[in-house]
Amino acid sequence: MSKKKIFIWIDHRQDLFKDTAMKIWENPEKPFAEFTASSLQADILEKEGFTIRKDLKDLPTAFVAEYGNGRPVIGITGEYDALPKLSQKRVAQRAPVQEGAPGHGCGHNLLGVGGMAAAMAVKQAIASGEIHGTIRYYGCPAEEVLAGKVFMQKEGVFDDLDACFSWHPASMNQVWSCSFLAVNSAVFHFSGISAHAAAAPEMGRSALKGVELMNIGAHYLREHISDQARMHCTITNGGGEPNIVPAEASVWYYVRAPKRDQVEDIFDRLKKVAEGAAMMTETEVRVEFLAGCYDVLPNEVLGDLMYQNMLEAGPPKFSDADKAFARELAATFPRGQKESVLRSYFAPADLKEMDLHEGIVKTEGRGKVMAGSIDVGDISWNVPFAQITAATWPVGTASHTWQAAAASGSDIGIKAMLFAAKTIAGSIFDLLADSSGEILKKSKQEFKEATKGFTYKNPIPDGVKPKIPN
Repeated sequence: MSKKKIFIWIDHRQDLFKDTAMKIWENPEKPFAEFTASSLQADILEKEGFTIRKDLKDLPTAFVAEYGNGRPVIGITGEYDALPKLSQKRVAQRAPVQEGAPGHGCGHNLLGVGGMAAAMAVKQAIASGEIHGTIRYYGCPAEEVLAGKVFMQKEGVFDDLDACFSWHPASMNQVWSCSFLAVNSAVFHFSGISAHAAAAPEMGRSALKGVELMNIGAHYLREHISDQARMHCTITNGGGEPNIVPAEASVWYYVRAPKRDQVEDIFDRLKKVAEGAAMMTETEVRVEFLAGCYDVLPNEVLGDLMYQNMLEAGPPKFSDADKAFARELAATFPRGQKESVLRSYFAPADLKEMDLHEGIVKTEGRGKVMAGSIDVGDISWNVPFAQITAATWPVGTASHTWQAAAASGSDIGIKAMLFAAKTIAGSIFDLLADSSGEILKKSKQEFKEATKGFTYKNPIPDGVKPKIPN
């Protein structure tokens, strides 16, 4: 079974992949609670002859699907969680299917299915005897809270891989050769003493004042951290009625920086700020660590391989109807958004004249850091890793928006998903068909040199469990 036949096989099965992606889009689920999406994919893969493993500790919606035997062992990661309050119809105006419900504003309904499709396509070539090795698809929960793969890494499920691939929805077709910000996510819970705010304020110790003073301290701390670092927060519990001194209050922080050790240093300093705020207000503070992940180490050898397969697969071709829908969505963007998004992806400025990207752009992101976080970073510091983006949304669409959710449920998203599946499948075919093993050897040598002197330590402290929604 040649690579060209793999691409054709994906096209012939596109109705299955579209149907699966749309079922997930129509049933958006919160992180760690993606039971419908996880079961849909696992059932399809099991019927296709994959062995399914679902016994990952404290991760009911994670699974590993495997086919083949022996080395090399190649992994593909998939995601399927949605974002809060981004419920959206397939229309070019803000129109929730259900107000306040989650929606696929990051295209994870497509991301996971695209990876699954690639794994199934490679399986056909292994089954035919043309290539040899093992293919694994990882059903990964809770990327949106930057936790799923990190918990899975803690279980060691990626440790024996020879290489790993992924993709992500975006508004252009490119290899993601840049890094991302490492991050810690934690909630600071302040506890005080309630009292009548007017009659006996001297008897109270305000947990909310503890939160407020912590936020002031964090504001002053920002002056003394890296320019590329970020600290942002939301007050998740500010107390109740104004005439009661709040006995409980909480604030949720993300601490991000280009390197993992920078995050750890800033986070330790932020904890001292919280302790100082508690001391000043005579309250107590407890830190609830939710998640943490590494920056991304892109493998250039594998990235170049993916680029060649993007060219071979050919970019998505969009219909007039697709382009018309894209124009309608783009008309709702705030002024300057297109340019801002393209800059953040290190993309050529002339792409802003397009409605949909039908080319393949070779951006130079090596050594640069994208101002966001993604939980594949922990995999990338353990095995050689590469990923691409595919033109799932109109050019200049910001992720985590209703516009992204609308496009992710359209034919635009489906065509990008199939392109991504072909690219990943073709790249893995090349690795497994390389009898000399030179490509893998070069990718591993690059990885070895990049991680020299480095020892991976999982960011999640022992005893911390995934926060699964009720």
